[in-house]
Amino acid sequence: MRRILTIIIAIIAVGFFSGPFLAYTENTGGNKNEIDALNEQIQKRQEKIEQLEKSIEEYKNKIRDKQTEATSLSNQMAILDNRMVQVELDIQLTQEKMDSLSLEIESLELSIEEKNKVIEKQKAMISELIREIAQNDDKKYIEIMAAYDNFSDFYDRLQYLENVEEDLGKTAISLRLVKEELEAKKAQTEERRSAYAELKMKLDNKKKDLEEQVFQKQELLAQTQSSELMYKTLMVNLRKQYEQIETEISSIEDEIRKKLEEENKLDQLPQDGASRLSWPTGSRYITAYFHDKDYPYRNVFEHNAVDIRSAQGTAVKAAASGYVARAKRCSSWQCYSYVMIVHANGISTVYGHLSSINVSEDQFIARGAVLGYSGGSPKTAGAGPFTTGPHLHFEVRKKGIPVNPLNYLVKDY
Repeated sequence: MRRILTIIIAIIAVGFFSGPFLAYTENTGGNKNEIDALNEQIQKRQEKIEQLEKSIEEYKNKIRDKQTEATSLSNQMAILDNRMVQVELDIQLTQEKMDSLSLEIESLELSIEEKNKVIEKQKAMISELIREIAQNDDKKYIEIMAAYDNFSDFYDRLQYLENVEEDLGKTAISLRLVKEELEAKKAQTEERRSAYAELKMKLDNKKKDLEEQVFQKQELLAQTQSSELMYKTLMVNLRKQYEQIETEISSIEDEIRKKLEEENKLDQLPQDGASRLSWPTGSRYITAYFHDKDYPYRNVFEHNAVDIRSAQGTAVKAAASGYVARAKRCSSWQCYSYVMIVHANGISTVYGHLSSINVSEDQFIARGAVLGYSGGSPKTAGAGPFTTGPHLHFEVRKKGIPVNPLNYLVKDY
């Protein structure tokens, strides 16, 4: 009985002076100071992240301002210089976010460790209460009363026992709540780890972005020899090449659809959901978006596709079942190689900068079939001029008109 009284007094005292028992137990853990120190570091990282984000926005504004000015080599150089600084800041920002996330994970793990200690203490408390109650349940009231000098003491102790039984229920509920919180923190930690992995991938891609920006500047200077006249000539040639490829693709699609209709094969195109396209590569990292405002040659033509970063030689797969309308193979780096597939419902897809092609024209292929392998590395066969790194140029057309591929690609990531 005296042990029960001691337990009750401790619980009542903690509840009166320090609030909930769980909060008291957790806050007096040995990890509290370490967690506080980590949270202070996280706060400093967050302040640095805000500063970097502000600087990045400033450079984006500088780039936009230059893009509104007349087309010239000096402007293009200024845009590239600003973009390189922006990417460098992006890399710093991503690294800061990774470091901050690492600290958050460490803090969470310490918090989980602290919660485990709370659970163990609660389990010990419940075990003690159950043992005391069981011991007294085995005794008859007459035996218990005989142990006291008067009925008043006996009655008081009996009330204490009832309080202990009531507190047992509260402690059990508290234990359940701590367990639920612990599971939530564990899940949160796993989410943080997943986010960390994504940030790491993003950082690697940002570094490649920077390499490509540096290459683009060097290549442009080499081809123009810092001459405004040569730059303008270069842009004129680039526009002509783009218009030639665009005309070729449009005319071929019209020709093939008419041919299929005449041969009653248009209705044979597989109806496997051409409006919901599969990603043509395993990569989901986009280096240039549809009608991207930051596209390097937007002053020459609109970027009517998405560029998906893919290592040289990555398998490129059909986004949906269809008919191969064009498979243009190139042995020179100055020539642009691509595959065009006609699908049902007026949809067609184009896969550009291929280093090699597996399919032939006038054949039906299934969704996921390997069309060929990605290219785009500068000065490699089929890359075409002005590429700055390996990637897949992926177009989607609706009734011959380029549309945003992201509105058709399945959201499977």
